[in-house]
Amino acid sequence: MRNKHVYVLLTDTGTLFTRMIKLYTKCPFNHASIAFDNKLEELYSFGRKDQSNPFVGGFVKENIETELFRRAKCAVYRCSVTEFEYHLLRRNIQKYERSERDYKYNLLGLFGILFNIEINRKNAFFCSQFVATLLDENGLSVVDKPLTLVTPNDFKVACQLSLVYEGELRIYPSVRSDKEERRILTPLVSSR
Repeated sequence: MRNKHVYVLLTDTGTLFTRMIKLYTKCPFNHASIAFDNKLEELYSFGRKDQSNPFVGGFVKENIETELFRRAKCAVYRCSVTEFEYHLLRRNIQKYERSERDYKYNLLGLFGILFNIEINRKNAFFCSQFVATLLDENGLSVVDKPLTLVTPNDFKVACQLSLVYEGELRIYPSVRSDKEERRILTPLVSSR
């Protein structure tokens, strides 16, 4: 029975680095994270280790209250999972946390996406590759393409994910009910 949920958060933080990515992708969101709660307090990804330097990256526990996310636009998707799948995912996250220093950001992999070439690097991920890999390794394949080529936009069309919210990230916690989630969608931008 699928009575638990994990969440995929897609964001556009508006930084110079993400604006450069957006110039190429033409997609509204350019970063993906995975959360184990609807408040997005247990949020993980591969991204900046240093808020001021986009080139120092790796496995990170993210905080939506930081300056980086303060002006971010977002989409929050929910994925129903079994109790067993939920615990497997959490156990794998703990493995990443324990070995955090062993993991690097897969900047070369982003160039692979540009040229549609799979670039596998040991212990290296970019954000959407990490989220897709984590789900896939736990029996939750949500994308139908090589994991090294997954972009944040691929999660928007994954049939296993349902949209919970789209809009400003700073508003999301206030529109979410503590007892149950409400489907609150803002007017969609020209991307749809």
